[in-house]
Amino acid sequence: MKRRDFVKIAAAAPALVAMPWIARAQSKQKVTYAYLLDPVYDTVMWAIRNGKVKSDRIEVEATGANIPTLLQATATKQFDIVMTAVIGVPAAAARGLDLRILSAALYQSTKGQGAGIWVKKDSPLKDVRELKGKTLASYGLRSTGYMYAREAMRKEFGLNMALEGGDIKQVEVVAPNLPAALATGQADAAALIHSQAYRARRSGDFVNICETAAIMNKHYGRTVSAVNVGYPERLDKSPDAYREFSRMLKESVAYALANRDEVFGAIAKQANIERGYFDWWFDETTEVPGTFTKEHADAVVKGWEIARSFGMIKDVPDVNKLTWEHVIRS
Repeated sequence: MKRRDFVKIAAAAPALVAMPWIARAQSKQKVTYAYLLDPVYDTVMWAIRNGKVKSDRIEVEATGANIPTLLQATATKQFDIVMTAVIGVPAAAARGLDLRILSAALYQSTKGQGAGIWVKKDSPLKDVRELKGKTLASYGLRSTGYMYAREAMRKEFGLNMALEGGDIKQVEVVAPNLPAALATGQADAAALIHSQAYRARRSGDFVNICETAAIMNKHYGRTVSAVNVGYPERLDKSPDAYREFSRMLKESVAYALANRDEVFGAIAKQANIERGYFDWWFDETTEVPGTFTKEHADAVVKGWEIARSFGMIKDVPDVNKLTWEHVIRS
């Protein structure tokens, strides 16, 4: 509709004056958000999608995407806000892509669960040091999560965890195929994703011989594996909209945790996953802060330092310069 036509219609429709909600709806700014495609993060977004957390200022359009799509979307600026790996921020900067951190998206729980090294229940391997010369399968050899697992084994057991020429043969297997690779002997051990680790705990088919997240907590404190980022030019143009998004995200997480039967139950049915998986994930493995505190910033820097030691990034940047000035601090 042309602007002049809209003006004529508005002038001829005094009834609109009695319905201010229409004007508010029309003036709402759309904020697009891409997050890692996972039923857990669907619980995070549930309250926003279902109108439990609302805004008079913005409309949030959230899309779940796999990791390759998220990487591509970040580079092309397809979305206003993107959930990305911690090591993705300095890697992007090295390519000339300027990003700003809005919040911590995945923060390791104090319980230190969810990042185990698994073997078959009848495996002779009882200790990760026995993996020397053996094969360890991962969902992503250069992912931030697996990087932390490698660091844990290097720090605690003195293993050379270099991807080439290290003590262990490390191979990448498409995530859904990890249990089969382990069960059929294609890999001696595997770093399972969270949903697989939950099922493994329940079934007893596999055994966890090393909880790497607990080791990382012991040596470094809690780690941040993913952050939500935006683009400086868009943040500067509409700071109020992005502040509102951050508020909504934080409140949506709080709603999910306070209304677990409603939210977890709905997504469990939708994704055909046991409701207990979501309780385990939030209580034992990961937090979704929706904030960016000094503790989160320190954890991000530590992640960058570990990445540099593995040769995954060249330099450790100043986290303050890459953090949006209006992040929620608490």
